[in-house]
Amino acid sequence: MKRIQPYNPENFERIFIAVIALICAGLLIYLGIEGPLIKGNIVYRTHPTVYNQLIAQDAVNTFVIAPILILGAWGLLQRKRFGKYLLVLTPLFLLYYAISYGVGWEWMAPDYQGNNQLYFFHYLGVLISALLIMFYTLDAFPLRMKPRIKKKPLIIYSAIFTIFTSLFAMMWMKDIFTLFATGTTGGYDISPAAFWLVRFLDLGFSVPLAFISLYLLWLRPQSSFPVQMLLYGFFLSMSVVVNAMGLVMYLNNDPFADLKGNLVFLVLLLISITGYVFILKAYKKPKR
Repeated sequence: MKRIQPYNPENFERIFIAVIALICAGLLIYLGIEGPLIKGNIVYRTHPTVYNQLIAQDAVNTFVIAPILILGAWGLLQRKRFGKYLLVLTPLFLLYYAISYGVGWEWMAPDYQGNNQLYFFHYLGVLISALLIMFYTLDAFPLRMKPRIKKKPLIIYSAIFTIFTSLFAMMWMKDIFTLFATGTTGGYDISPAAFWLVRFLDLGFSVPLAFISLYLLWLRPQSSFPVQMLLYGFFLSMSVVVNAMGLVMYLNNDPFADLKGNLVFLVLLLISITGYVFILKAYKKPKR
């Protein structure tokens, strides 16, 4: 008689998350094709100049994030170690994206017409996928890992990271205070909902996560590796998107292109890459 194998929740979760990642990748590719990047079938309720940023977002989603999800899913199905390292890069970025595209439009503005509300369930699917992938990947890494972190490089990195993250925050704070003082600021008149959404999420989500990452690296290095992977995935993904937006805006002569701001974002991308490599090397098992 054939012996019945006991139910293994780890195998179920691994296969389930792989399928979820593939579905999420399919949603991103579909939205990228339907959006202004290729077909232009999705018409967003916003000013036409914002479309330069939407094109960049669709390009990164389609050609960077979706392939990462596909490769990560394949890695999980093949029981490869790199699968979880790829998937953990995506959840926080996908949460930011899904929330922004789900609610961040000029819904009540009579001058803007669109059909992006028809894609509500697509963004909802991305949001739910991100949550499931996040909880799985956080649990997929060991609970405690002993890092090899040298103080001097950590001090230098922390100082540079703090300076440029603060500059980023001050850029948005300057816009807000200018709006309070004058009643308007760059881009506010054409898309106020997008203005507030971006500042709200960056000042309440992106910037705090950056400083939380440093705090954990200094005071909880042995137990924070999964969280560091999650956070640096977000920093890398968002930095790539923001720099892509700046490039597309510059190439299309967007009136709101900001070369000084782009320089700050470029440095943040380089810092994110450096930090990610630094974390991986610090937690790498020494060769016997």
